[in-house]
Amino acid sequence: MTTPEPSSVVHAPHRPLTDYYQTEQDRQAYLRKIFDDTAPDYDRIEAMLAWGTGSRYRRDALVRAGLKRGMKVLDVGVGTGLVAAQACALVGDPALVTGVDPSPGMMAAGKLPPAMAMVEGRAESLPFPDNHFDFLSMGYALRHISDLTVAFAEFERVLKPGGRLCILEITQARTPLGRWALKTYMRGVIPLLTRIVSSRQKTTTMWRYYWDTIEACARPEQVMATLSAAGLTQVERHLELGIFSEYHGVKAPVRE
Repeated sequence: MTTPEPSSVVHAPHRPLTDYYQTEQDRQAYLRKIFDDTAPDYDRIEAMLAWGTGSRYRRDALVRAGLKRGMKVLDVGVGTGLVAAQACALVGDPALVTGVDPSPGMMAAGKLPPAMAMVEGRAESLPFPDNHFDFLSMGYALRHISDLTVAFAEFERVLKPGGRLCILEITQARTPLGRWALKTYMRGVIPLLTRIVSSRQKTTTMWRYYWDTIEACARPEQVMATLSAAGLTQVERHLELGIFSEYHGVKAPVRE
């Protein structure tokens, strides 16, 4: 890979979305409230969004990133545990998997094995010791991090030397037609359907916000440059269906 240009490194993952909040402090409060308020609807809407294929895709993505039986896993932005559930199955023991999330409501709405630990916390300040996990995953939460540089440094810190990373994110399609189709589906069709199937008024707003964060998020090359700048090696991006980005990286092993 080419060495990333310093100008490619990013701090905030997206520009402020002032339709929803005004300042960084407002963003954190807004995110916690909207995810807490809509948590009971989240899995049902997500299954509709992914046409029921989300579980298989998450499992395959973790395998592509190198998750293996017996690894100790941290899932950042665990939410209701859709990625963590697949990690539990792959490592063979739910006690090896820890989830961390700033939303107690989302974690409470998950249906995960009791042996799996759930911890309240943020990506920018992970409440774990150095060199602690073999594998770190994050599913569709990149857009909600306040500072990518700080968060990726934390990811590198808590991984053991040789530990692997997998970040899943939805990114903009490459073609104008693809971008139009994705925006129409996610900002138009999905919010409309949520009005029919959701039990909470704010669920429609949350899924509109979901698209707006995708549209405003840092570009894939910037994400990769920032991972490299944090000290991760073998940084690469795998793309599925033109929109599902999987960012991989490895913490450098200790040199003798």
